[in-house]
Amino acid sequence: MEIISRKENPLLNRVELQFRWEHTSGATPSLSEMVAAAAKAEPGSKKELTFVKDVNTRFGRPQTTGLALIYADSESATLEPDYVHSRHESLHGSKKTEKVEVPSKESVEETSEEDSEGGDE
Repeated sequence: MEIISRKENPLLNRVELQFRWEHTSGATPSLSEMVAAAAKAEPGSKKELTFVKDVNTRFGRPQTTGLALIYADSESATLEPDYVHSRHESLHGSKKTEKVEVPSKESVEETSEEDSEGGDE
Protein backbone atom coordinates (compact mmCIF):
# COMPACT_ATOMS: atom_id res chain seq x y z
CA MET A 1 0.00 0.00 0.00
CA GLU A 2 1.35 3.38 -1.01
CA ILE A 3 0.12 6.56 0.71
CA ILE A 4 -0.50 9.24 -1.92
CA SER A 5 -1.51 12.01 0.47
CA ARG A 6 -2.02 12.46 4.19
CA LYS A 7 -4.24 15.21 5.56
CA GLU A 8 -4.92 15.96 9.21
CA ASN A 9 -8.44 17.17 9.85
CA PRO A 10 -8.53 18.59 13.40
CA LEU A 11 -12.12 19.78 13.06
CA LEU A 12 -13.36 16.19 12.63
CA ASN A 13 -10.57 14.74 14.79
CA ARG A 14 -9.29 12.39 12.09
CA VAL A 15 -6.49 11.74 9.61
CA GLU A 16 -7.41 11.22 5.95
CA LEU A 17 -5.15 8.98 3.85
CA GLN A 18 -5.42 8.70 0.07
CA PHE A 19 -3.85 5.40 -0.94
CA ARG A 20 -2.89 3.33 -3.97
CA TRP A 21 -2.44 -0.43 -3.82
CA GLU A 22 -0.65 -2.28 -6.65
CA HIS A 23 -1.71 -5.94 -6.48
CA THR A 24 0.07 -7.47 -9.48
CA SER A 25 0.71 -10.83 -7.86
CA GLY A 26 -2.69 -11.37 -6.27
CA ALA A 27 -6.36 -10.62 -6.14
CA THR A 28 -7.94 -7.30 -5.28
CA PRO A 29 -7.34 -6.66 -1.56
CA SER A 30 -10.29 -7.23 0.75
CA LEU A 31 -11.74 -4.58 3.02
CA SER A 32 -10.08 -6.17 6.05
CA GLU A 33 -6.67 -6.08 4.32
CA MET A 34 -7.11 -2.41 3.42
CA VAL A 35 -8.20 -1.47 6.96
CA ALA A 36 -5.24 -3.33 8.47
CA ALA A 37 -2.76 -1.72 6.06
CA ALA A 38 -4.17 1.77 6.65
CA ALA A 39 -4.05 1.33 10.43
CA LYS A 40 -0.46 0.10 10.16
CA ALA A 41 0.54 3.08 7.97
CA GLU A 42 -0.58 5.64 10.58
CA PRO A 43 1.39 5.44 13.86
CA GLY A 44 -0.75 5.24 16.97
CA SER A 45 -3.94 4.40 15.11
CA LYS A 46 -6.47 1.77 16.13
CA LYS A 47 -7.98 -0.70 13.70
CA GLU A 48 -11.43 -0.19 15.31
CA LEU A 49 -11.35 3.51 14.41
CA THR A 50 -10.20 3.04 10.79
CA PHE A 51 -12.73 3.25 7.96
CA VAL A 52 -12.01 2.69 4.26
CA LYS A 53 -14.21 4.45 1.69
CA ASP A 54 -14.23 5.38 -1.99
CA VAL A 55 -12.43 2.22 -3.11
CA ASN A 56 -11.94 1.99 -6.86
CA THR A 57 -10.17 -0.77 -8.78
CA ARG A 58 -9.00 0.21 -12.26
CA PHE A 59 -10.37 -1.98 -15.05
CA GLY A 60 -7.62 -3.99 -16.68
CA ARG A 61 -5.00 -2.89 -14.16
CA PRO A 62 -4.01 -4.43 -10.86
CA GLN A 63 -4.40 -1.12 -9.05
CA THR A 64 -6.83 -0.10 -6.32
CA THR A 65 -7.21 3.41 -4.91
CA GLY A 66 -9.20 4.61 -1.95
CA LEU A 67 -9.60 6.83 1.10
CA ALA A 68 -8.89 5.71 4.65
CA LEU A 69 -10.31 7.73 7.54
CA ILE A 70 -8.58 7.19 10.87
CA TYR A 71 -10.35 8.73 13.87
CA ALA A 72 -8.68 9.63 17.15
CA ASP A 73 -11.53 8.41 19.38
CA SER A 74 -14.81 6.52 19.16
CA GLU A 75 -16.89 9.65 19.78
CA SER A 76 -15.49 11.27 16.64
CA ALA A 77 -16.06 8.07 14.65
CA THR A 78 -19.82 8.47 15.16
CA LEU A 79 -19.69 11.06 12.36
CA GLU A 80 -19.54 8.23 9.84
CA PRO A 81 -22.97 7.17 8.51
CA ASP A 82 -24.60 3.98 9.79
CA TYR A 83 -24.04 2.11 6.52
CA VAL A 84 -20.27 2.62 6.83
CA HIS A 85 -20.33 1.35 10.41
CA SER A 86 -22.34 -1.70 9.32
CA ARG A 87 -19.82 -2.49 6.55
CA HIS A 88 -16.94 -2.36 9.03
CA GLU A 89 -18.80 -4.01 11.92
CA SER A 90 -17.48 -7.52 11.21
CA LEU A 91 -13.91 -6.19 11.01
CA HIS A 92 -14.02 -4.07 14.13
CA GLY A 93 -15.95 -6.58 16.21
CA SER A 94 -17.90 -3.77 17.82
CA LYS A 95 -21.32 -4.60 19.09
CA LYS A 96 -23.66 -1.68 18.78
CA THR A 97 -26.14 -1.28 21.55
CA GLU A 98 -29.63 -1.76 20.23
CA LYS A 99 -32.17 0.92 20.91
CA VAL A 100 -34.86 -0.29 23.25
CA GLU A 101 -38.27 1.18 22.55
CA VAL A 102 -39.70 2.68 25.71
CA PRO A 103 -43.50 2.92 25.69
CA SER A 104 -44.79 6.46 25.79
CA LYS A 105 -46.78 7.78 28.73
CA GLU A 106 -49.98 7.91 26.65
CA SER A 107 -49.79 4.24 25.62
CA VAL A 108 -49.24 3.21 29.25
CA GLU A 109 -52.33 5.20 30.33
CA GLU A 110 -54.45 3.64 27.53
CA THR A 111 -53.41 0.16 28.59
CA SER A 112 -54.25 0.81 32.24
CA GLU A 113 -57.71 2.21 31.31
CA GLU A 114 -58.51 -0.89 29.21
CA ASP A 115 -57.53 -3.16 32.08
CA SER A 116 -59.74 -1.32 34.59
CA GLU A 117 -62.86 -1.23 32.31
CA GLY A 118 -63.20 -4.94 31.58
CA GLY A 119 -62.58 -6.34 35.08
CA ASP A 120 -66.19 -6.73 36.53
CA GLU A 121 -68.25 -9.53 34.97
